[in-house]
Amino acid sequence: MAFRNVVKGTLLVGGGAVATVFGLSQLTDTRKKSHITYVQAAEPARQGTEKDLPSREAQLMTLENTKEFDVLVIGGGATGSGCALDAVTRGLKTALVERDDFSSGTSSRSTKLIHGGVRYLQKAIMKLDVEQYKLVKEALHERANLLEIAPHLSAPLPIMLPVYKWWQLPYYWVGIKAYDLVAGSQCLKSSYVLSKSKALELFPMLQKDKLVGAIVYYDGQHNDARMNLAIALTAARYGAATANYTEVVRLLKKTDLESGKERVCGARCRDILTGKEFDVKAKCVINATGPFTDSIRKMDNQEVKNICQPSAGVHIVMPGYYSPDNMGLLDPATSDGRVIFFLPWEKMTIAGTTDTPTEVTHHPIPTEEDINFILTEVRNYLSTDVEVRRGDVLAAWSGIRPLVTNPHSADTQSISRNHVVDVGDSGLVTIAGGKWTTYRSMAEDTLDAAVKAHNLKAGPCKTVGLFLEGGKDWSPTLYIRLVQDYGLESEVAQHLASTYGDKAFEVAKLAKVTGKRWPIVGKRLVSEFPYIEAEVRYALREYACSAVDVISRRTRLAFLNVQAAEEALPRIVDIMAKEFNWKEQKKMEELEAAKQFLYYEMGYKARSEQLTDRSEINLSPSDVDRYKKRFHKFDKDKKGFITIVDVQRVLENINVQVDSNNLHEILNEVDLNKNGQVELNEFLQLMSAIQKGFVSSSRLAMLMKSAEENMDHREPIPVDRSGGGVMKDE
Repeated sequence: MAFRNVVKGTLLVGGGAVATVFGLSQLTDTRKKSHITYVQAAEPARQGTEKDLPSREAQLMTLENTKEFDVLVIGGGATGSGCALDAVTRGLKTALVERDDFSSGTSSRSTKLIHGGVRYLQKAIMKLDVEQYKLVKEALHERANLLEIAPHLSAPLPIMLPVYKWWQLPYYWVGIKAYDLVAGSQCLKSSYVLSKSKALELFPMLQKDKLVGAIVYYDGQHNDARMNLAIALTAARYGAATANYTEVVRLLKKTDLESGKERVCGARCRDILTGKEFDVKAKCVINATGPFTDSIRKMDNQEVKNICQPSAGVHIVMPGYYSPDNMGLLDPATSDGRVIFFLPWEKMTIAGTTDTPTEVTHHPIPTEEDINFILTEVRNYLSTDVEVRRGDVLAAWSGIRPLVTNPHSADTQSISRNHVVDVGDSGLVTIAGGKWTTYRSMAEDTLDAAVKAHNLKAGPCKTVGLFLEGGKDWSPTLYIRLVQDYGLESEVAQHLASTYGDKAFEVAKLAKVTGKRWPIVGKRLVSEFPYIEAEVRYALREYACSAVDVISRRTRLAFLNVQAAEEALPRIVDIMAKEFNWKEQKKMEELEAAKQFLYYEMGYKARSEQLTDRSEINLSPSDVDRYKKRFHKFDKDKKGFITIVDVQRVLENINVQVDSNNLHEILNEVDLNKNGQVELNEFLQLMSAIQKGFVSSSRLAMLMKSAEENMDHREPIPVDRSGGGVMKDE
């Protein structure tokens, strides 16, 4: 009864705030009234109907041999790729270069949300901030468009906001209803209030104590790296010359005869893979390099002041059982005032983000401090029945958010809430700031400014409703045809459909026969993820040049589980070597580079440091005795250490077979001093770390426990790497 009365009271309390939002809407909506309730594809001057994408080599030839482009875009992130797509569909001759891979920076390291920003709207209401309101309204408009043009890569996601104080219920309800109101006809689904019992039914791992109820609202979620790639590939299909691993060495300039000023007229580029340099001439150059905005601006003019103020955002990935399959969680007020999202993604759980000032770098590294901050906040919202373990962090990454100051603002120190488009004296057009969701409108504003500043002959923007790569003929049931026509596993087929859309059939055609009764085709790269070998071959058609490209951006394996990614690497490199004719030395270099990427940028270093040769052994005497007995069942000769030979001997005695390569990997995870053997002290350190929750999913611990039980005539436990782990009573 009390719950019902509070909800009714909310209608009265919230009336004034909702009216305020409605008033803001009427006063400030000066944009064109172009709600996209039904988004229809634009009809560009050149239809992207080419069956096959041009190869990277062909794209480089086009860049090198074209006399002059209308537009050269520097940067292959979401905004840069969006600028290239906007330009080429306006009928402009367009080029795009990216020094690394498409989406290799911030665009692949987001929270995976397509959202307007609930917290921005809160600030808009509390401070009557019109600019904040416009930002939210624009983002909600773009959210609707993105969900429409890439339905295979994006979908609405319900997000729960748990309420632990009665007075917060009307407060949050008003804010969320205002969010729905601002979205208007583009509201995904109406938000609603839940009782405590219903909230726990939908999110059973939620903290029960003092829970009053919850509010559920809807935002969008997407596969960010694949979405970025889809934008770049769509631009290429419409005729843009796009090349990754192509670095801008310097900007080209010429003197304008009328004004006498130097004007940017292109860039000197270098193919990073071959070292070859060449000039790309263009009437207009667009700087869309995110955190590296100022480095390009200083190529133009060394005297300009920096406008980018980089901030690091760390995310972690945990096993899927930490959250329901289709319900996210929002922590609106963390211990230090930040917002934390806790979301299901790719059958795992993603949590983040932090917001810490940082230096600009191509290789941001997640810190243990940030990882533990996120874990602490997660613990505050989950039931005490759920033990949140450091060892369950399967991957972690840091993305650099390019916050900017407006160079034309009187207060150059204040951070711009929106994106900034700047046209320099030399004609260099810079787009900076903004957010993932608004990449398309940012590109539109950038091209509008470029067309005006350089007097380019271009049509109007045509990207609203323009389907991205794979989206046009996708349907929710497309995966069924993949199962029926090719004999793929249902899980694999669903993954291919949701990753490649209507291009999934091209991937399926590359899948090789398994030799099994089922599935007929589609060999998995690792057993517990639906990625198949055919995707590696298809990735090369999507301009993948390295093993890192495959594990992080063509597939998302590195972002989901670093150990699984490392396990898949040898096979991935073998497939790429066959396609690219790599020699053994090149294969070794690729493997090492990918392992370094996983170790530093994907959180493997932070994960592995939970168990070191300096780790304390904090076990009870009875536990020490128990684990020593287990260890000595393998160390029959009382050497004080075990090797692969010892483990193999025990397994053979109990008729268990494990591949020798897998055994080597299993022991290597625990071999702290890397001497090819696991010593008693290392084993005790492992078991202590497991009990404290610092380490989970240890295959050696599970293997030895299973073998011991088998020798004692108990049922064996299967040995698999998973997001689970080893129970404390082991």
